[in-house]
Amino acid sequence: MRLPVAAPLPDSPMSILASYRAARRNILEIIPRAALHQPILSGRTGPQRWHMVMHPPSIRRILLEAVDAYPKSEATKSILRPAIGNSLFIAEGGEWRWQRRAVAPAFSARNVAALTPVMSHAAAAAVDRIGAQVGRAANLLDEMTAATFDVISNVTFGTGGGVDRIGVQRALDDYIDTAARVSVLDLLGAPGWVPRPGRAAGANLLTDMHRAADAAIERRRRDGRRSPPDLLDLLLDAADPETGREMTTEELRENLLTFIVAGHETTALTLAWAFYLCAFDESVQDAARAEAQAVLGDRVAEAGDVAHLPLVRRIVDETLRLYPAGGFLSRTAQATDRLSTAQIRPGDTVTVPVYGLHRHRALWEEPDAFRPDRWSGAKAFDRYQYLPFSDGPRICIGASFALQEAVVILASVLARFRFSAVKGRDPKPVMILTLRPEGGVWLEVARA
Repeated sequence: MRLPVAAPLPDSPMSILASYRAARRNILEIIPRAALHQPILSGRTGPQRWHMVMHPPSIRRILLEAVDAYPKSEATKSILRPAIGNSLFIAEGGEWRWQRRAVAPAFSARNVAALTPVMSHAAAAAVDRIGAQVGRAANLLDEMTAATFDVISNVTFGTGGGVDRIGVQRALDDYIDTAARVSVLDLLGAPGWVPRPGRAAGANLLTDMHRAADAAIERRRRDGRRSPPDLLDLLLDAADPETGREMTTEELRENLLTFIVAGHETTALTLAWAFYLCAFDESVQDAARAEAQAVLGDRVAEAGDVAHLPLVRRIVDETLRLYPAGGFLSRTAQATDRLSTAQIRPGDTVTVPVYGLHRHRALWEEPDAFRPDRWSGAKAFDRYQYLPFSDGPRICIGASFALQEAVVILASVLARFRFSAVKGRDPKPVMILTLRPEGGVWLEVARA
């Protein structure tokens, strides 16, 4: 059976030097092939004990039942804090709880539906750009990055917010390349206060983005709210329902940048991989196009169309299984515990290699195959074997927003164009901070 591209996994755990080199190159390459077969793997890299968990009941314990005993690892915080501060994504304990309570209403179903016209507008712009490339190869990664940045910048800063998309994307790319690669100190379990070379310098790359966010917040405070409200308005009005606490400008900026960094790139990557998979299996692409054309006619998708595009949604779900943007969850154990066959000690690194979990031989039929139909049957999956947005109380707050955006854009584009692979230009799955298609997703574009 012909299979879509996959990351090369080592046959066994590696030495500290080999692990460091692999993690700098591609974090997926430190997942041993045995992780696709075993419930849990344990080992040691230098002095640091680690456990890779692929056992759904144990994952449930990490993410739900004992969540406070498994906070995000110091490596994760060290990488992300210079970019997004102590925002919702990084904060722990009470600091996290009040932010979550305050922000949650902004991502209600009603507000996501109200923001969908921005997604439809971005889909229309993507259709125009791709239409200009009919008859030649286009990089769908670039196109989807542009589309999702249009969405996130408009729902955070509003149209005409003066945000430099190319500048922001370049700053993020440079930051990831400079500061987000694993340090040997991360592998050794060094505490967060130990400086990691490159990360302080990398933070300077985001200075202009921080200034732009601060300026947008102050401008909105001065000029007043919009109608209908966008995400920035909703956050400006957000308050902890228990304490009444509101966000400072710094807290607003950190959370806005979290939504830009996490919400824009991850959805762009999902869409780019989805187009790759549609070109890989043209029969699925043809069926999805027929569905989209029947529902949409000659217009782009809107909020009310999403429920009528089940195959497009299944393609998104299967893409998130094969190429989860957040392909690796890392936690630091705070207490003695037992997970499956492993004894956990305080200070141990406990990871969930989501990329490996989604391809585990005991959990999935034909785990490496692209099969959107697996999401249409009556078979019930354990929710802790499928983690594109993590789970438990810290499940991604923007999951419903991201899924709606992905379906709207994918359906709108597929309804108009046919995509085919460019020979010799298959992308390579590479994860530094997110799981990217290295080399881009180059596809031939034709009118449908």
